[in-house]
Amino acid sequence: MTLMIQPVILCGGAGTRLWPESRGTRAKQFLLLHGQRSLFRQTVERTPAGPDFLPPIVLCGDGHVAMVREQMND
Repeated sequence: MTLMIQPVILCGGAGTRLWPESRGTRAKQFLLLHGQRSLFRQTVERTPAGPDFLPPIVLCGDGHVAMVREQMND
């Protein structure tokens, strides 16, 4: 039996720490703060891939679902 590793990305926040750039609907992990991709997208790209890894599960609030879907497809 082969054990598969399930990566989980926790993604949320109220968007108050980097105000006014960050808002509740546009939290800092979705902003382009460092480089050409958001912090969230950089995390997705660092998630290991291979025969022992399943695709990542992203846990987020209702207000971030659209941005998560958009950035997962980039």
